[in-house]
Amino acid sequence: MKRVIFLLCIALTLTTCDKNDNVVLLFSVQDDLDLGAQVSKEIENDPQYDILPRTQYPEAYSYLDSIVDAILNSGEVAYRDEFEWDVHILHDDETLNAFATPGGFIYVYTGLIKYLNSADALAGVLGHEIAHADLRHTSRNLQKTYGIQILLSLLVGENASTLETIAAQIAGTAAGLKFSRDYETEADEKSVVYLAKTGFACDGAKIFFEQLEASGQTGGTPEFLSTHPSPDNRIENIEKTAAEEDCNTTPSGGSGYAQFKADLP
Repeated sequence: MKRVIFLLCIALTLTTCDKNDNVVLLFSVQDDLDLGAQVSKEIENDPQYDILPRTQYPEAYSYLDSIVDAILNSGEVAYRDEFEWDVHILHDDETLNAFATPGGFIYVYTGLIKYLNSADALAGVLGHEIAHADLRHTSRNLQKTYGIQILLSLLVGENASTLETIAAQIAGTAAGLKFSRDYETEADEKSVVYLAKTGFACDGAKIFFEQLEASGQTGGTPEFLSTHPSPDNRIENIEKTAAEEDCNTTPSGGSGYAQFKADLP
């Protein structure tokens, strides 16, 4: 009983209000960064992830960084200056996916990059993933899943092995991270808000769904964009948000995307 009271007292000290909507979280910004760094380390050591080195593909990374920076500099990313926003390209042409871990560590598969036909579409997907990190969706999920007492024991350093286990679990399932309907909708809407302040079409996120539907591949839509709700509903919601934001939906028309794909292995 004394231990529970002790941990509850610590909770009053450690809880923080999220910058986006004042949700109370036990995880601090530093906790997100620490967990994300641990997950990143696990990913680097996991043979299922083939990370392309920046030194060997500088042009490709420069192009990808330019899209990420445009989103981060939109003025709408709450943790723009606090999180790492470290982006990596994963070599796997069969996987149409991207994901972000706590603290802003971003991973994009070559399969997704090559499948898409424009920077606007990729910017929409990246905006969606940046939103998951910025809205701290993984931390909120962990708080719900593990409960206050276990998380507090982690945060006060009593159970480092459990933190490593959690990081390993996230790394092992990162390509298939599942979020609730509400979280997916939030990320879709935030992607529109982010892109509204860039040169990209603000509804770029819907292009991916439209391309999947046109090619009849909606049944194979990856977790990060398909689980909740259906692609049709998400296109409709993205269009609605774009109308509410009254933002530009005209494709940017940049010619560099084809070269970006050509620079990949």
